[in-house]
Amino acid sequence: MEERIAKVHRQTKETDVSLELNLDGVGKYEIDTGIGFLDHMFTHLSKHSKIDLVVKAKGDLNVDAHHTVEDVAICLGECLLKALGDKKGITRYGYSSVPMEDALANVSVDLSGRANFVYNVEYGTDKIGDFDVECLGEMLRSFANNGRFNLHINVPYGTNSHHIAEAIFKGLGKALGSAVSIVGTDVPSTKGLL
Repeated sequence: MEERIAKVHRQTKETDVSLELNLDGVGKYEIDTGIGFLDHMFTHLSKHSKIDLVVKAKGDLNVDAHHTVEDVAICLGECLLKALGDKKGITRYGYSSVPMEDALANVSVDLSGRANFVYNVEYGTDKIGDFDVECLGEMLRSFANNGRFNLHINVPYGTNSHHIAEAIFKGLGKALGSAVSIVGTDVPSTKGLL
């Protein structure tokens, strides 16, 4: 089996992002985006998916976190798509329901080759520390769009915004880890192509 490893570098006038991932890793991570809360969420994603992840980002944080968050997500999606290759043998689907104290996040993934994003989440606050929670939805949308997969996130309840976000990223890790796992040799589609 070929190594399912990918690297992406994206440089714009607003950001400089380098990202590497290994789908067959053990959940090792090295994350430095300049945004502490985002780093915290990516460590959960890596740890719970067992996908090794290295993220280095510098952005115009003097403006706000938006550009950095979005460009990291673009790179993550592009890396995922590259690493999946022809998708032969993958499980394709992943689902996880993760509680985090008062919050519950249900996350479903379909590595279909078609982007779609559903996000039914209400946060109790506009910020987690100094991080704008609206950036989380934008980030996850960019990840799904650039990775060309279906991502459905539903949080039926939760009061603490940090717990909600953490449940989402742990759930995403579990669902994504399951979806990328190898269980056969064929492309999991009646079309023969994803």
